[in-house]
Amino acid sequence: MTSTQKEQHRRAAVQALLADARGIVEEDGLTRAALERLSARLATLATQAGLFDAADFPPPQLNSGDTSVRYRLNPGEEGFALYLNSLLPGKTTIPHNHDTWAVIVAVEGEELNRVYRRVDDGADPDRAQLEVAHEVLVRPGTPIAFLPEDIHSIHVNGSAPTLHFHLYGRPLETLTGRLGFEPDTGRVVRYNAEHMKRATQAVG
Repeated sequence: MTSTQKEQHRRAAVQALLADARGIVEEDGLTRAALERLSARLATLATQAGLFDAADFPPPQLNSGDTSVRYRLNPGEEGFALYLNSLLPGKTTIPHNHDTWAVIVAVEGEELNRVYRRVDDGADPDRAQLEVAHEVLVRPGTPIAFLPEDIHSIHVNGSAPTLHFHLYGRPLETLTGRLGFEPDTGRVVRYNAEHMKRATQAVG
């Protein structure tokens, strides 16, 4: 397969995924059941690893100063947004929500997700208290999905970079309502404004 043919197959696979995802949300609405169906459909795309490999979507160079790279697979489109993320080992996020639904499926590599619950009453908009509800090790065959207000953090362990699909209801750069939660201080921050452009921290 030539590089041009590969790109054509990749584009067709992405558009088919997005069409199916729109149909699922139209049928089921924004529910946990819909997220399960979206996860299964995205997992099918992840089996086409030959179209989505590190040769075409490489991680950052080890000494570049960057620790994550995010590739938009349907650039310029409004609505649903599909990314392929590659993170170097040892990288993390602070706990954060998404302000839209999100589905994460691994092509290769492992990413520990900690899922949190808020245990404060939410009376102070600048402070929050969280506790870990459970953990999920996202790897091939084990996805994770979130509703807009769900809170999680990412921790890339092991020795190999990750290559994971992230499917969102809206493009990341448009999500002005995302909140981050600083673990040490409990401070609530505007996640996109403070973390989207940091080369030293993963975003997802």
